[in-house]
Amino acid sequence: MISEFQQLSQKIEQLAMLAQQLRSENAELRLQISSLRAENASANERIHLAYQRVTSILDKLPPEPIVEVDAGELAELEGQVEAEGQEGERT
Repeated sequence: MISEFQQLSQKIEQLAMLAQQLRSENAELRLQISSLRAENASANERIHLAYQRVTSILDKLPPEPIVEVDAGELAELEGQVEAEGQEGERT
């Protein structure tokens, strides 16, 4: 009977140690979560600021002119581009 009490006592000690390890691990994980949340918020803020800067720059650019080209002109331009491409391949 004393042996059974000793075994039970050992199991309780093991359980207590495991509970302490889990508490410690949980605390570490909570710190990591807090740190990662702060890092994420900082990254999101930098992304937002970059987006605003890009949008501001794009808003300052003049609009691209609309050029109307008929089918004949388009075919001629495509031929010129193709000929230039072939010349570039030779050199």
